[in-house]
Amino acid sequence: MALIRMEHLPANIKVNLPLYIILPEPDRMNGIPVRERKVLYLLHGLSDDASAWSRYSTIELIARQYGLVVVMPSVGRSFYVDQPNGQAYFTYLTAELPQYMEDVFGIPPKRENTLIAGLSMGGYGAFKAALLHPERYFAAASLSGVLSMAIMSTHAGDERQAEFTHIFGDLSQLNGSQHDPLAWLQQAAQNPAALPKLFVACGLQDDLYPLNRMFKAACEQLGVPLDFYEEDGGHTWPFWDKHIQRFLSLVLEPQV
Repeated sequence: MALIRMEHLPANIKVNLPLYIILPEPDRMNGIPVRERKVLYLLHGLSDDASAWSRYSTIELIARQYGLVVVMPSVGRSFYVDQPNGQAYFTYLTAELPQYMEDVFGIPPKRENTLIAGLSMGGYGAFKAALLHPERYFAAASLSGVLSMAIMSTHAGDERQAEFTHIFGDLSQLNGSQHDPLAWLQQAAQNPAALPKLFVACGLQDDLYPLNRMFKAACEQLGVPLDFYEEDGGHTWPFWDKHIQRFLSLVLEPQV
């Protein structure tokens, strides 16, 4: 596999951003060109950047197993949200970046070939993309994801309140807002057959475990299919590495 490290200047962000891409080597494509490969958009968490998955997990080995293209963008601490200052990270993720991959690498944004996954903040971004734009992805995974805005109330008065208020607005008004995963889910539940395959995994010792259980309960109540996995584990790379493999084994067949 080839690991590409680059920076580019998205029109929706207006600042150079790191971008990591894993591509199959030409001599290992077995007649399946890169434009027909499955593409995984793989999202980092709050304290990481585009390099995190390639540094701390076995994603390159997993990509080799499945002949997978992996696109790892960097969005800072934006929560993959279109910001009040005009830096539109969600638009970048769901529209501009797939178009960039087609323009530069010849990989078209076909739904049947496109997956999205992420950890923690990246799990929030992945499910936002999947639930609000189900026509763009055939499967999505949230690993230890921020799947409820209930956690934001715990930051009232701490040093992160100003940061999260800048991103989301009034933190007391988040429930039911455009930033609330449960609100996305209610909207998506109007046509569950159109949704991507949804996968959630969270460790029992993870601080975000209660939020993930809330999301699971909401899926059950609304009749939205969800593959949900819980087991011993915390907010750690060994857990995420294990479950990104589990997710891909469920939704992909090896191409090489």
